[in-house]
Amino acid sequence: MGIDRRDTEHVFERLRSGVVPERGLDAFAVGTSPQQSEIARLLDLARDSEGVFKFLRGGYGCGKTFMARLATLDAQAKGFATSFVVVSDNDLHFHKFEELYRKVVQGLSTSSCPTGALNDVIDRWIGKVEDSLIAAGANENAEDFDDKVQRRIGEEIAAMTGGKAPDDMARVLRTVFALKQRGDVAEAGALISWLSGSGNVAASAKKQAGIKGDIAGADAMKYLQGVLEIVKAAGYAGLVIVIDEAETILRMRRDSRGKSLNGIRQICDEASRFQGLLWLFTGTPEFFDTKRGVAGLQPLHDRVRFLSHEGGRASLRQPQLELRPFDKERLLEVALKLREIYPAKDRSQLEAKVSQGYLSHLVDQVTEGFRGDVGVVPRQFLRQLVDVLDLVNDHDDFNPSAESGFTLKAATEDEKRLVEGKPLFDLEPEDDKGYEPAVMEF
Repeated sequence: MGIDRRDTEHVFERLRSGVVPERGLDAFAVGTSPQQSEIARLLDLARDSEGVFKFLRGGYGCGKTFMARLATLDAQAKGFATSFVVVSDNDLHFHKFEELYRKVVQGLSTSSCPTGALNDVIDRWIGKVEDSLIAAGANENAEDFDDKVQRRIGEEIAAMTGGKAPDDMARVLRTVFALKQRGDVAEAGALISWLSGSGNVAASAKKQAGIKGDIAGADAMKYLQGVLEIVKAAGYAGLVIVIDEAETILRMRRDSRGKSLNGIRQICDEASRFQGLLWLFTGTPEFFDTKRGVAGLQPLHDRVRFLSHEGGRASLRQPQLELRPFDKERLLEVALKLREIYPAKDRSQLEAKVSQGYLSHLVDQVTEGFRGDVGVVPRQFLRQLVDVLDLVNDHDDFNPSAESGFTLKAATEDEKRLVEGKPLFDLEPEDDKGYEPAVMEF
């Protein structure tokens, strides 16, 4: 697959920092076709108004974030809006739906608006509302046309959500339209921020819409349903929400873990209500299979348990989609693809010095630094590889084969633990007890 200069620069700049690029992933994706095909099947279901969920399962270094990012790119290419949320024990407590909602809506992205897309989505939808009124015979130059648009906004929100959208949502949307019509973009933007879950909107802006307080609690999921319907009414096929690094929940306090797992259980139970929405979670086997994680909450475990058969065969269509660890051959193939797209000033010199034999040696070096486990090294390997490519490109006298040893650079806490042979989280005495299911309602 071809890749343009802008995306090429983005890919290598992100890899230098040890993080997954957000674009250009197809250019060096290896061994992802089965998973991409399954996600394509789920996108087709969402396009047909199904509400679905999937869990990407894989150990550290298996490429879960890479696969999730690739899924959002595939989704946007198919006309979906997307949002990519990373679970955090600092500013995202998963059981607090208002925090989840804020992260999802503030991270809304489309192919034409890569960040903060809610404003653009609302404008597109209101434009379609105006077009439908004009098509029905309304005069767009009449004095009462804006009043008709405001009424239709409220009617459509109610119809699209079956009357379940909070009244404040329609008030805010009508006011946003009115403010923009009279050129008050700043006040309209403040209300868009409120609708995005911000708790720092001035009381004066809220007063214009006749609202008080902030989006909170279970109401947040009603607002999410409203946003989903606006996304579809704006012309998008649906919405994909990625919840990345769900295993972070394992590091939370026991009460927060149980509540967060119950929150995920509730999302799975209510998924069919959110027609056109695909939830995509990523997590490690420890997250899914231990009593500290999903296996400790029986109702959730029953819904998403992973089944494998003789020879490690597992259905792609079950709730968990397995990602296999990298092996040496696959890592080499990724390296060769990156070498191929690297913007070298002297291609022949780059390929001579960074030969396949050298790349094989580099895999061995990095793997040795991780106790011989090639499955956990991709991030550090790719960072080391890009560093070598840069040095060869910038210094004619640099000979990578003369370099020896591997230095762990900017290691994450997980990588430090893996190098030291420790588990990814500190064990607790109650880890084998599980959690009591909580009754939760959106």
